[in-house]
Order: sequence, then C-alpha cells, then structure tokens
Amino acid sequence: MPKPRKLSTLSIVSLCVLVGLIVFGVFQYAITKPQMTEEAFGERVRGYLLSNPQVLHEVIAELKKQDEIASAKQQKEMMTTLAADLKNDGYSYVAGNPDGDVTIVEFFDYRCGYCKKSFPDLMKTVEEDGNIRLVLKEFPILGPESILASQAAIAAIEQDKYMELHTALMTSRGGLSIDRIRTLATDVGIDVEKLEVDMQADEVRETVEKNYRLAKQLGIDGTPAFVINEEFIPGLISGAEMKQIVAEVREKAKTADDSES
Repeated sequence: MPKPRKLSTLSIVSLCVLVGLIVFGVFQYAITKPQMTEEAFGERVRGYLLSNPQVLHEVIAELKKQDEIASAKQQKEMMTTLAADLKNDGYSYVAGNPDGDVTIVEFFDYRCGYCKKSFPDLMKTVEEDGNIRLVLKEFPILGPESILASQAAIAAIEQDKYMELHTALMTSRGGLSIDRIRTLATDVGIDVEKLEVDMQADEVRETVEKNYRLAKQLGIDGTPAFVINEEFIPGLISGAEMKQIVAEVREKAKTADDSES
C-alpha cells in the first residue's frame, strides 16, 4: 500500500514563513510602542503561541491539505504528459479488450498481498464490462523473488503464455522461489528451459527498469496502484468501487464530447 504523505519541503518552508510573518506582525506592533522592550516583545510572541497552540495545528493541517492538492494536480499533469508511456508503451501486456474505451493501468508486485486480493475483482470487472483495456505494469518492489516472478512473466510473452503465468503467480500462495516459478510455469504449459533463457534477456530487464522510472515520475511507491484513464487510485479497491470509477470516467468523457459537439 502507498505510504502516507508527509509534509513536503515546500510546506515546511511555508510554515516557517507563516510563523515568521506572525512574528513580524507582532514586531511591527511592538515598534509602534516605544515602551515595549525586546524582552517584552519575545514574551508577547511566546505567550501568544503558548496560549493559542491550535493556531499552529490549524496551519499545519491547512498546509498539508494544500500540499496534497498541489501534489495531486502535479501528478495528474504528469499522467497527461506520460499518457503514451502509461497506456501504449509497446511492451506492457494488454489484457481485456485492446480497443476498449476505458484503460486501466495497474502497477503490481506478485508478492503483494493487496495485489493478490484485488486480482479476482479486477479480472471479473474487466471480463464483465467487455470494453476495458487492462495494461499490466510489472513493478517488483518487494525483493528478489518479486523480481524473479516479474522476469518470468515478461519472458512468458515470448511463448504467448503471459496471462496464464500472471494468473498462476497472482493466485499462488507462499514464496516465489525459482523452483516454485518453474513449477507454476510447467503447470500452465510453458517451456521452462526456454523461459529461463528468455528471463535473462536485456529487454526483460529494461522493461522492469522503465516501469521503475515511470512510477518514480508519477510518485507511485506502493502496490497496487491503478490509473483509470487519468484518475489515480492508490491501494486496494473493490470490484464495486472499480466499476463506479469506470462509470464516472465514461460519464466525464461523454460530457466532454457533448460540450465539444
């Protein structure tokens, strides 16, 4: 799951500036009163902040809110800029309807429990809808076994067995050692000897590295992470929530088309 957002450097600087303005305001008041000494001025500032600590809490909360709004805006702009890399990169596996009117992009890790939990709902939604493109982005961030599993899945494309191995890996429980991956690959009819050779190809490594770079540009650091058209949804979502978001995306697109016509 994505990590909770902390105050950005910008927000911290803004907080310092705001506190500085408060102090400056009190100072301006102080200098109009010749009888107020520097010590008295300091005590006035200190007394105000001690008597009204909720002011700083309110400021921090507001700065965090503004920071999240700015981050979301920046992320959405990046998604527009990187739309081709997200939806039509030429190397990620596309499931569902290749000509669908809505595209769901998923960044996932085969060892992520939340990814495994969301998998049945995701596939059911895609199947029942019939008009969704599902772009699967290998994003192995949970250790060496995750990387091995992603390499195997990408290599399985050479044998037209990606979705079979993807499903096997997503529904598998326990570790994903190379022996376990061999067993799963054999079970779905993959030539394991060829698979292991293909796993070492430069293209496989480059695919994972490209996904790492793309995720970093978009501020994605956890799994699962979904992008539905240009809507970013971090973390686990239910099938019902997914269907609702897809419906909202379609309604927005329809409204935009109507306004242009």
